[in-house]
Amino acid sequence: MPRTLAQVMNEANDMVVRGDLTEYVPLPTGFDPLDGMIGGGLRKTELVLLGGAQGIGKTIATLQIARNIAMRSGQFAFYLSYEHTETHLMNRLLCLESINPPEVDLKQGIRLKDMYDVIIAERAKSTLRGASDSGGSLQTILRENSKTAMALARMNRYADRLILVKASPAVTTLRAIREMTSRLCDATGGNVSVFVDYLQKIAIHPERATDEGEKVTIVVEGLKDMALALGVPVWAIVAADREGLKANRLHLFHLRGSSALDYECDIAIVMNNKYHILSKEHVTFNPYQARQFRDWVVFTIEKNRAGRAMQDMEFQLHAPYFAFDPRGQKVQQQLIDDKIIES
Repeated sequence: MPRTLAQVMNEANDMVVRGDLTEYVPLPTGFDPLDGMIGGGLRKTELVLLGGAQGIGKTIATLQIARNIAMRSGQFAFYLSYEHTETHLMNRLLCLESINPPEVDLKQGIRLKDMYDVIIAERAKSTLRGASDSGGSLQTILRENSKTAMALARMNRYADRLILVKASPAVTTLRAIREMTSRLCDATGGNVSVFVDYLQKIAIHPERATDEGEKVTIVVEGLKDMALALGVPVWAIVAADREGLKANRLHLFHLRGSSALDYECDIAIVMNNKYHILSKEHVTFNPYQARQFRDWVVFTIEKNRAGRAMQDMEFQLHAPYFAFDPRGQKVQQQLIDDKIIES
């Protein structure tokens, strides 16, 4: 129902008196300096879009941010994946926890294949010892292996607060996402953040769209409306279009869909491999140093309602462990296709 400004102020005053500051305190993503540039982190009612080419690390960054939020006492992260099963996401998190970001101890890291080998080998030993041996369970194997024991212990700290769903592009519709989020809001007191991987795969039936642009418009408007109506932050991955995949540097207008992507979101972040978007002078002057940037990803804030846009920061990607080093920094080198922004 419509409310007067005086009613809104009274309700806000009552919340502050009760000590409820959720409207004013953002949820840090754990990625520095990204949090500083977007006002401290994710905020309720806001829609954040993350774009980039395939293989750039969109899922890695998104799952890591969901993990960072779930690690906070009383906060829950709801992660919907149209690309991976819940078990695969769990295995990725075990690899991530083995290097323990932001510590990033690569000596203790375990890769996905190595972890699979450990599980298979230990399960085979258990089978040879006899079916009555209970030592062949997954948790026992992970707990007793020196490489995975600490990773399992770290993951268990937030395992009850990270909710995973293997979504289907055939049946997981906008309405279904909203209903699940609404139930989670009721169960958690509204302390839930939603992550969608990825936006173009969300089903919209019974509505119909004439093309992908119209479908994306329906989806992005629906996600924004959900963020506003339920009072939750929504983070969604967006795929690039064909022109974007051919471009020297990906931008917001290269993302698949309609202009609604730009209009509806509060924050838009685009990822590019640093080596590919370095100015030629850096590559020519010191080719060896330039090659080292292949493992670095530039996050560009191309839209930011609460602050400055076109800000570039970089993070090192440790792909074998499905993790970024969240201790990023502003990009110091000249990049191609830079835009001049008035202060």
